[in-house]
Amino acid sequence: MTGATGFVGRATLDAALAAGWHVRALTRRPQEEREGVTWIAGALDRPDSLAEMAKGSDALLHIAGVVNVPDRAAFEAGNATATGHVVDAARGAGVTRFVHVSSLAAREPGLSDYGWSKDRAEKMVRASGLDWTIVRPPAVFGPGDTEMLDLFRMARRGIALLPPRGRMSAIYVDDLARLLVALVADRDASIGAIYEPDDGRPDGWSHRSFARAIGRAVGRHHVSTLAIPATILKAGGRLDKLLRRGRAKLTPDRARYIAHPDWVVTQGARPPAGLWRPDVDTVDALAETVRWYRREGWL
Repeated sequence: MTGATGFVGRATLDAALAAGWHVRALTRRPQEEREGVTWIAGALDRPDSLAEMAKGSDALLHIAGVVNVPDRAAFEAGNATATGHVVDAARGAGVTRFVHVSSLAAREPGLSDYGWSKDRAEKMVRASGLDWTIVRPPAVFGPGDTEMLDLFRMARRGIALLPPRGRMSAIYVDDLARLLVALVADRDASIGAIYEPDDGRPDGWSHRSFARAIGRAVGRHHVSTLAIPATILKAGGRLDKLLRRGRAKLTPDRARYIAHPDWVVTQGARPPAGLWRPDVDTVDALAETVRWYRREGWL
C-alpha cells in the first residue's frame, strides 16, 4: 500500500487490518510498530523501495499522490510519474491486482494541472496490463482531514465563504476505506472498472447546503454563505502564490479546480450495491468529524 500514513491511507490501513489483511506499507518516516503491518522505508521516486513493498503481495493499493504543489512538473512527478513507478513495481513482483485511487478531477484534465496529472496516471494504469480498478473519490471528509478544516472553522463562526454556485459530491473517509479494501479482494466484477463513490445523496450537494450541514454539525443552526465569483477566486489564487510562494494554499491551479460548477459523481458510475454502499449517514459522519476535531483541539 502506498499512502498509508496520509488521511485516506490511515483509515484504509485500519480497515485492511480489521479485514484480516497483512499490509506492506510504504513510509518516508519511521513509524511505530503495529501488528499486521510491515513498514517499508522508501518513497514513490525510489523504485527499489516500491519493489520491496510489492514483493510477495497479493494485491497493490495505490493511494498516495499530491494535491497542492507549485507547478505542473511537480504534479506530474507526484501523480503521473509516481504511478508509473508503482505499476512497474507491481509488474516486477508479479502482482496482478491493482487498485488505484484517482480523483473526479481526472474527468476534466484541461481544467487544472492536478486533473491533468490524475488523468495521465489513470492512462498509465489502464495501459498496464494489470487487473486494475480505478476509484475516483469526490470531496473526502472525516477525522484527520485538513482540506475541509477551514470550512468547519468558518461554519463555527456562522459564515462560510464558498466557491461559485455549483454542486459537489462527498464521501466519509471510513466509507471510502471500506470500498478500497473490498476492491482489493474483488477479482472479478470490478476488473477494468472506474468507480465514482459517494455518500449516496442523489445529485450531490449544493455548496451552500453542504456548508449548512457542516454548520449544524458544529452547533450553528444558521450559517450565512457567500459565493465568491470565479474571477475573484482565481485572483486570490494568484495573490496567495505571490505572497506565500511554495506554502500557498490557494494556488491558481487550485482556484480553477474549485471554481468548476460540477463535481458530482456520474450517474451509473457508483460501485455495485452488492459490493459496497455507504454505511454512515453524512449528518452523523459530519458530527463525528466535529467531535474528533474538538478532541484534538483543531476546532
